[in-house]
Amino acid sequence: MSYLKFDKNQMINLEQSLLKEMLRTNQSGAYHCTSVVDCNTRKQHGLLVVPIPEMDNSWHVLLSSMDVSVIQHGAQFNLGLHRYQGGVYSPNGHKYIREFDCDSVPRTTYRVGGVILTKEKIFISNENRILIRYTLIEAHSPTTLRFRPMLAFREVNQLVMANGNLNGTCTPVANGVSTCLYPGYPTLFMQFNHKPEWHFEPNWYNGFEYIKDMERGVPYVEDLWVPGYFEIPIKKGESIIFSAGLSEVSPRSLTKMYQNEIAVRTCRTSFFNCLKNSAKQFYLKDGDSMYMLSGYPWGKILARNTFMALPGNTIAINHRADFEAIMDTAAKALRHYMETGQPDNRIQGIDLPDIPLWCVWAVQQYAKAYGTDACRERYLPLIAEIVSYIKDGRHPNLHVTESGLLTTDGTTTPVSWMNASLYGRPVVPRTGYLVEFNALWYNALMFARLLTEEQPAYEILHADTEALAAVMKPAFVDMFLNDYGYLYDYVADNYADPSVRPNMAVAIGLDYSPLDRRQRKSVLDVVTRELLTPKGLRTLSPKSYGYRPAYLGSPEEREMALHNGPARPWLFGFYADAYLKVFGHSGVSYIDRMLIGYEDEMTQACIGSLSQLYDGNPPFSGRGAISHATNVAGILRTITTLKKFNF
Repeated sequence: MSYLKFDKNQMINLEQSLLKEMLRTNQSGAYHCTSVVDCNTRKQHGLLVVPIPEMDNSWHVLLSSMDVSVIQHGAQFNLGLHRYQGGVYSPNGHKYIREFDCDSVPRTTYRVGGVILTKEKIFISNENRILIRYTLIEAHSPTTLRFRPMLAFREVNQLVMANGNLNGTCTPVANGVSTCLYPGYPTLFMQFNHKPEWHFEPNWYNGFEYIKDMERGVPYVEDLWVPGYFEIPIKKGESIIFSAGLSEVSPRSLTKMYQNEIAVRTCRTSFFNCLKNSAKQFYLKDGDSMYMLSGYPWGKILARNTFMALPGNTIAINHRADFEAIMDTAAKALRHYMETGQPDNRIQGIDLPDIPLWCVWAVQQYAKAYGTDACRERYLPLIAEIVSYIKDGRHPNLHVTESGLLTTDGTTTPVSWMNASLYGRPVVPRTGYLVEFNALWYNALMFARLLTEEQPAYEILHADTEALAAVMKPAFVDMFLNDYGYLYDYVADNYADPSVRPNMAVAIGLDYSPLDRRQRKSVLDVVTRELLTPKGLRTLSPKSYGYRPAYLGSPEEREMALHNGPARPWLFGFYADAYLKVFGHSGVSYIDRMLIGYEDEMTQACIGSLSQLYDGNPPFSGRGAISHATNVAGILRTITTLKKFNF
């Protein structure tokens, strides 16, 4: 039985099917994303969306969609679906869908009278090219397919209106045409494995509505350019392959290209395999450098997200070489910043104060997976540099006090992962002594102490980390542990923030925690009681002032809610670590049951992946980015940890 399969009743019900999105990437930055009924519901959707470094640091929608019609006896049956102004859906091609499954590649089966047609889409690895294969399973009369491409040529967060500035020229190429609507854009090549008949019929199609953008209170209407259409006769049992890419391809190679890509795909036949595929979609290879994107469809390369997501999205799926490649790229940027104070032009946020701490944590996961000796050989110099950098007070916004604790200034600019801001000010003004900063710092000191043990070249650093950790441990408890058995979120001057937030879960989930087992359990009980949901930990307890469970409304309302209630799955990874450290094997079945809530998400929102955040109250709907690297990583880490307990 297919794991990701939706029948006719689910597909023709637009109230259900329009909420389900699918994503495919090529690990070079390009992606394809739309709803499962191929109706674009947000401006970031498109059949071929590519980065154009020559223009900016963003993605651009080239080919927005492709309407395909079945023609028999002169009658045309359009399989497309769009929403136009006024809430009008046309041409209602979803009514012909019989099923959709996504185990290997997204495959839609249509039935039009006696015609049964399948459509399958696949991205070519490390190339900006999407292939769509149409196979005629059944037909009793001569059949022709008509393909009508709809072009945007715009940045993903913009919209295009009908204008006279475009270049509507289409140039013939082998089995297709090429076009480039605006200066600065690459040429788009649209080709087939069979020779089509091209009809140049240029026109604007006006008034497409994107309902997800409408819900978010941002512009949501645009016009698309249609240069004409292709027609190709098709016989029963025959396949037509369409290619959209940034370079011309030999039509004869398309069949083999498609087959080669299918052969290396990991089928989404289980919860783990869905997350494994999703994890690899965040990889971004650019020349000799390798990065990790924070999410889709509007994620960037963010330093914090890279280090937080790296272990789960590589080590947990047995991709050691990818961990090393991504870490090499990120560590190079971090070292450059530590040496020069200059940020990186590709990895954003490398200058934030907690970035070195998360880097150490990521390397620590490498050591746990592949052994201390292997980690020491590859990463000891890096860890030593980071710890010395922090210890010596060389970061402009991270300072070690006499107690060994770290302090930072976040009064005017967000410094932690809770980085929402409004009108130039942090929504959650965390400043001073932040609980997860200091927990990560203690963990880093203890890990550095382990790596430098019996290493003559690092004797001084070993002694320093040991002494500093010994001083810091009681200071952490005195600073953060309150009389109610949980941890203050931050302490600034004479103010200790009593808000119940999930950052304390990081403190109890780390391998080296300043808290003893009894103290960990006390904190864990509060987290379980007030923050735990089936979709992760709430960012704020419902009992705390300012709780906003739903990420809805205007951009300002969403920014206010971002870290004041909605749940984050990546935090469950630290919760699970803490729970298993406190309860051992007796906690395995409980954590395993909690994973059911995340498996349910495989058929919701972005199928096979996890959203950026979930409402803090039932039904815990997914919001924000449809596929988020840290969340996928956190759950993959948990699954891997459970497997170790079960051995």
